[in-house]
Amino acid sequence: MEATRPAAIEALAAARHARMSPQKARLVVDLIRGQRAEDAIQILRNTMKRAARDVEKVLRSAIANAGRKAEDAGESLDVDRLYVSRCFVNEGPRWKRLRPAPMGRAFRYQKRTSHIVVAVAEHHEAAQERAAASAAEAEAQKGVRGAVRKARKALAGKKKPARKPKAKK
Repeated sequence: MEATRPAAIEALAAARHARMSPQKARLVVDLIRGQRAEDAIQILRNTMKRAARDVEKVLRSAIANAGRKAEDAGESLDVDRLYVSRCFVNEGPRWKRLRPAPMGRAFRYQKRTSHIVVAVAEHHEAAQERAAASAAEAEAQKGVRGAVRKARKALAGKKKPARKPKAKK
């Protein structure tokens, strides 16, 4: 029988209608795919592309979403153990514009937009460690509650009277 893995926390963030070409944004996104979140931020900080600034904002938002998701679930999350699980850039709507041309004509050009999506996830080993730590903490709390109960009994020196069986009618 296969052991079940604890659910790894995964969070997603997206920037829609970013005013840049998807082709140029993909060059930056390809640099961080599969990297640890901390390393990805450093890579984006040192990348001399205009798209790096927008991708970094989306990455930071995904990290914050993961922290919030863990907090809502009552879990403890080590942000240093996150990595970029998925990231991609899709094409957004194009802005069609006209430029005056000679002899009363007009040339059409397009301003491209893109949708940037970044997902961060907790590594499966970190998820197992987190689940083991929470189980150990629960077990430790269970022992503490039992010890307190025993101490109270010893101090009171009383035992609960045995219940008498109810008479059947």
